Amino acid sequence: MTWETDDVELVPIHELLPHEETKSKNQQKLQQMTIKWGGYNKPLLVDVKSKVILDGHHRYRIGEALGLKFLPAILIDYLVDDRIQVMTWPNAESDSITKEEVVEMGLSGNLFPPKTSKHVFFGDLPPIFYSIEQLS
Repeated sequence: MTWETDDVELVPIHELLPHEETKSKNQQKLQQMTIKWGGYNKPLLVDVKSKVILDGHHRYRIGEALGLKFLPAILIDYLVDDRIQVMTWPNAESDSITKEEVVEMGLSGNLFPPKTSKHVFFGDLPPIFYSIEQLS
């Protein structure tokens, strides 16, 4: 199943909870591109119940840096949705990770190191465009 543009919601940024740190260099590069594009062209993927970010930590941090009030996101029931799986990146500190651990980390206020969790989802995130002004 593929997500559609209609599945994207504008979520208040203050409700979103990261579970993982970001890489500063990647964030700076993406922030420059976001400003150049004038907005966001890809939604975040977020657990509907906990509001933990599953995919889009760099986009979230950019939204914070730009003072945005909303971010485009697709909300899913992460713990039961079989379209999304989680594993660790090859050089992560841990050999395995569970969906429950991802949610627990997000709710705890602590963060995994960058590139700990790798989410694989079946389907594509839809192309979108929300301007910085729409999200402010």
